[in-house]
Amino acid sequence: MYAVVKTGGKQYKVAKDDKIVVDRLEAEAGSNLVLDQVLMVANGDQVDVGAPTVKDAVVGATVLRHTRGDKIMVFRRKRRKNFRRIRGHRQDLTLLQITDIAPDGKLKAAKPAEAKKPAAEKPAAKPAEAKKPAADKPAAKKAPAKATEAKKPAAKKAPAKKASTSKSKDA
Repeated sequence: MYAVVKTGGKQYKVAKDDKIVVDRLEAEAGSNLVLDQVLMVANGDQVDVGAPTVKDAVVGATVLRHTRGDKIMVFRRKRRKNFRRIRGHRQDLTLLQITDIAPDGKLKAAKPAEAKKPAAEKPAAKPAEAKKPAADKPAAKKAPAKATEAKKPAAKKAPAKKASTSKSKDA
């Protein structure tokens, strides 16, 4: 059995236990979701095609993880205008695993994602007497701020006189 579902403006042919990469969906990793835009369902020789969707058909999926696609470079230019722009782009994606295809809209109970085991009970907090209060430690002294003196402007020197390089007529 397989189905064609629409999500993110694209169509995907899916079967049970398939893993597909779709545009980013707003769902937590490990959560189950239902894809209700089913365009076609095929079970052996029986094919149901929707107009535009198959009535009551749904596909169950589990979010495995969120990821990002490969980086693509977008290059724009205009000839004879010295106009060039390069920009990179990475698409946000979601990895889904198809858990069930239900042409009648009744999904089987999906296996819940691995339930987090409750953490072992933490030991009781130590009594306050065992902890040394911070007041016993000497406080670190802060260095006094240095007084900044106003900078005095430097006295300007008179420009040095240049020796005359002109040749005298006497010599």
